[in-house]
Parts: sequence; structure tokens; C-alpha cells
Amino acid sequence: MPKSTSVISLLAATLASLSLLPGIALAGPSADPPERVATLHVPGQPLAVFDIGFVNAEGIYALADRSNASLDFFDAASDKYLGRAGGFTGFSKATGTKLTGPNGVVAVGTHEFWASDGDSSVKVVDARTMKVIASIATHGQKRTDEIAYDPRDHLVIAVNNADSPPFVTFISTRTRKIIGRLELPHATDGAEQPLYDPITKLVYLSIPVVDNVDANGAVAVISPSSHKLIKMLPVQKCMPAGLALGPHDNLLLGCSDDGVDAGFPAHSVVMNARSGKILADVPVGGSDEVWSDMRHGRYYAAAVANKGGPALGVIDSLDNHMIATIPTGPRAHSVAADEKTGKIFVPIQADTSVADCAQGCIAVFAPKGQ
Repeated sequence: MPKSTSVISLLAATLASLSLLPGIALAGPSADPPERVATLHVPGQPLAVFDIGFVNAEGIYALADRSNASLDFFDAASDKYLGRAGGFTGFSKATGTKLTGPNGVVAVGTHEFWASDGDSSVKVVDARTMKVIASIATHGQKRTDEIAYDPRDHLVIAVNNADSPPFVTFISTRTRKIIGRLELPHATDGAEQPLYDPITKLVYLSIPVVDNVDANGAVAVISPSSHKLIKMLPVQKCMPAGLALGPHDNLLLGCSDDGVDAGFPAHSVVMNARSGKILADVPVGGSDEVWSDMRHGRYYAAAVANKGGPALGVIDSLDNHMIATIPTGPRAHSVAADEKTGKIFVPIQADTSVADCAQGCIAVFAPKGQ
């Protein structure tokens, strides 16, 4: 099993560290918004239900495809479909989303993707063979949802969002054994995306609702070494889901479609990870997954409930201003980007009203001229 530190995490740490030094500035992004350059089609059953996507350091894009009960793999540079790893729970109308999978996805080392599943497990997939090589039970009653990787402590952090109370499981990537668990009784409407910050060496976790008050959300700050909650950083009228680490040790919070349903604006929030200070309120949202491309200086938001329809929100991560809002398609709540090519991948639900996406597809965007 690979034990080396993730290249993506090292790049993020280096760039974030440089941004804090006097006289050193990150290169700014192009003022031009990305443009759609390709449409990828997924074989098998129509892509009706899917969840998170992730691009690893080798340029492999993995999508949690619930319709085909699999992880689907594409080469980010060539857009070539590489194949799939089956053996996941999939989606059933009879059981609903709380028992569905795969859900969260993260890269561990060079060749592994870890993905959560509907049977309260985390499965390890070898991208070379596209086979599930291990399954770790988190011992919940419902699905394991979003996950993150901490390369310093050799941990995968997995969240059971639908259990009551929600809980976090800490899994060693060396032994594939559970080494800790943290319950979150104040997270009364689940828990969403975790991430590891190599600067603070802490884990941050989106908490949509605190103590049954929809307007009160938070980012939980967790010690991965002690498996304990340190504090909550409050955020109002957001119900955060997606979470991404940007320059200057800032976090982009994707205020969710549940927040829009609760009557809050479709927006995103930039928060400083150290202080919890809200630095910007960005007018694009209703997002599930959000992504940070450090190399190109951009955040991307899969704003499925944005005002005017589903959109890809493009945000300058150096000064937190909006660059563009680009229409996507039905249930486009997932986004991932490849730092090498600058490509952005946005899955779209199967819909006969969408000419090139009747069976579902993945819209690919890229910086202009690339």
C-alpha cells in the first residue's frame, strides 16, 4: 500500500504557505471564464444518480456513479473512459439515498481511490486493476457519506451523515483499521464534507445545522491525532455542504441546496480556517461539492440550486470575487478539476430535454485557449 504523502496535498500546502510570506504572491487566474470543451458519456445504465467526483495527482478523474453501482474512471488529459470498479450498493428508490452508494471519493497515494458506500463502509479501489481490494465497516446503520485524506497522519476521515447522531470515523491507511470515532450530537441535520488542512494540521467539517436551528451552521474543527472536536466556527444562513481549501488558509463553504430550500440565498462563503472570520459572501450557491484549483487560482462551485438554474460558479480564490456563472444541467451538484490541465468535470443527470445528455453525461470545461 502506498505510504507516501499525496502530491496534491503537498502542492496545496506549499502554495498556501507561500501565500502567507511577505513579498510572495500567487499567480492570478485569467480574467476569462472557462469554456465547455467536451462532453463525456458514461456507458451502462443512464447516469440518473451520482455523487462526488475527484481528480488524483496522476490525472485520473473518478466519479461516484450510483446508477451503475460503481466508480467510473476517466483520463483527465485525453477525456478517455478508462473503465469502472463495481461492487457498490447503488441506488434503489425503495431504500432511498440514506442507504445508497458510492458517495464520497478521495485519492490516497498514487493508485488508490477510497469511496464510501451505502452499507456503512469505506471501500478501497486500486485504479490500476479497477477492483475493490478492501472494505472497512464504519458500524453505522446507514450510509457512509463524504470522506477526506490526511497524509500526515495516514488517515481517511469518513462521515456517517445519516446516522443519529452523525459520526466521524478515523481509518488508518496503513492498516485499514479504525483507530477512532467522534460523535457529533450538536449536528442535528447531518454532517457533510471534511477536509484536511496541511497548514494547521487539522480537519475541518461542514455542519449544516447546529442544535436544530436552520440558520445556524458551522465548520467543525477536529484534531485528527486525538479524534476530538476542538471547536465550531459558526456560519449563518448557509447550511454548508461542500468545503474546499484555498490560498491564505481560507475555506470555501458551498451553501447547500437545502439552504436554498430553507429560504436562504443561493450563495457561497469564504472563511479563514484559523480565525473563523467570514471574508467574503459570493453570489453563487445551492452547492453540494466545491473544489479549489490552487494552480489556476480558482474555486469552483457545483451550484445546483443557483438562482436561474444549475450552474458552475467560477470564483477567483486570491481575492474571492466572482469570475463567471456558467449554466450546466439537471442535478449538476458535483465538480472536480485537474490542476495539470485546468479541466473541470461536472456530471449532469440523464434528461431527454438536454440534447447531448439524454443518457446523462459529464460536461468538461477548460480555460480558454487550452
